[in-house]
Amino acid sequence: MQVLILSAVWPEPTSSAAGSRMMQLITSFINESWSVCYASTASLSPFSADLENNGVSTATVILNDPSFDTFIQQLDPDIVVFDRYMVEEQFGWRVEQYCPEALRILDSEDLHCLRKTREQALKTKTAFAEEALFNTHAFRELASIYRCDLTLVISEFEMKLLHSFFKVPRQLLLYLPFLLEKITKPYKRFDERQHFVTIGNFLHPPNWDSIHYLKTTIWPLIRKQLPQAEMHIYGAYPTPKVFQLHKEEEGFFIKGRADDAYTVVANARIVLAPLRFGAGLKGKLIDAMCCGTPSVTTSIGAEGIAGTLPWSGAIEDEASAFAKAAIQLYTDESLWQTAQEVGIQIINRRFSKTEFETIFISRIQTLMGDLKSHRQSNFTGAMLHHHTLQSTKYLSKWIEEKNKD
Repeated sequence: MQVLILSAVWPEPTSSAAGSRMMQLITSFINESWSVCYASTASLSPFSADLENNGVSTATVILNDPSFDTFIQQLDPDIVVFDRYMVEEQFGWRVEQYCPEALRILDSEDLHCLRKTREQALKTKTAFAEEALFNTHAFRELASIYRCDLTLVISEFEMKLLHSFFKVPRQLLLYLPFLLEKITKPYKRFDERQHFVTIGNFLHPPNWDSIHYLKTTIWPLIRKQLPQAEMHIYGAYPTPKVFQLHKEEEGFFIKGRADDAYTVVANARIVLAPLRFGAGLKGKLIDAMCCGTPSVTTSIGAEGIAGTLPWSGAIEDEASAFAKAAIQLYTDESLWQTAQEVGIQIINRRFSKTEFETIFISRIQTLMGDLKSHRQSNFTGAMLHHHTLQSTKYLSKWIEEKNKD
C-alpha cells in the first residue's frame, strides 16, 4: 500500500501538537508496513522531523504547477492524506484527475472555522454563537470535508458540531484523537517541583493571546499571593513582541524554544493555559498529563479532552477564579496529587494508541474494500467536485499560464 501525505509544512513534533499528531499518523501507516511518501510545498527547517531516517520518502511539490501531475502519476498512491483543508483545495482536483481510485483522507487537525469564529467573537467582545459559523471559513472547510472520502476529527466536541450542527453524515467522519501509549512510569513528587509553566508555538494566535492575557491579567493576581513563584514561558518561534513580555522582576520569564519540552513540563508544578479561543485538542494540556503535571485552563482549553472524567487540575474562565485555582493547586499537595492521578486516568482511558489505531486502520480497509459504493452515497461530495473544483482547477491553470510569463 502506498500512502501519500500532502502538506504545506514539514512536521515539527518539537514545535507544535500538529507536528506530533502528524508523526502519530505516519507511525500508524508504517506499523502496517505501508510505504509512506511525505510531500510538502515548504522548505525544510532545522526543526523538521527526520522523516527519511524513519522510513518515509520525501518530496517537494510546487503549487499550481503541472510537475505535480507527473509526480503523482508516477507515485500512483493508494491513499492520499491532505494535511488541513487548504491543501485539499490546492491539490484535490489534481489527485482526483490523475489518481481517481486513491482513497482521499482529510486530516482536519482542528476545525479552522470554529477557531476563527471564536477569535472574531473575542475581538468584537461578543458571545460566541453557532450561527456565526455560517461564514467563508466554514463554507470552504465543509466543502473540503464533503469532497474527501474520510475526514479525521481530533475532538469529540468537533465531531458533535459537524454531525449535529452542520449535518455532515457520520460515514464521512472518524473521531481520531492523539494516539498515546499508556502511562506507567512514576513522576517527580510535589515537593520536587517548582514554578508555573506554559508552552506552545508562538506563531499560533491562540497561544499568543493566552500568554498576553496571562501576563497582563492573571499573573499579577498569582504573584501577589505567591511572590517567590515564577512563570516560565516556552515555545517555538518567539517574536520580538513576545520577548517584550519578559520581566524578571515580576517573575515572568520568556524562555523561547525548549530543548526538551517534556523535561520542562515534568519539572514544573503547574501548567497554566488561559486559552480564550481555539479549537481541536490542546497539545500542551495533553503533554502536561503525560508528564504528571496538573493544569489550570479554560473551558475552551479543556474541550474534548477529559470526557466525563474530572479535570486534572481546574477549569476556570474568569481571571480571578483562574488565579485562585492556580494558587490553591500550587500550595495544596493533596489536591495536586489527586489532580495528577486524574490526568493519568484521562490519558490511559481516552487516548489509547492501540485502540484508536486499530479503529483507524480498520476504517481505511473497509472503505477501500467498497470505495465506489461509499462515494455513490455522498452525492453532495460528487456535486462539489463537479462545481467547486472546476473553479479551483481553472484558477490554478490560469496561475500556471501566468507563471510562464
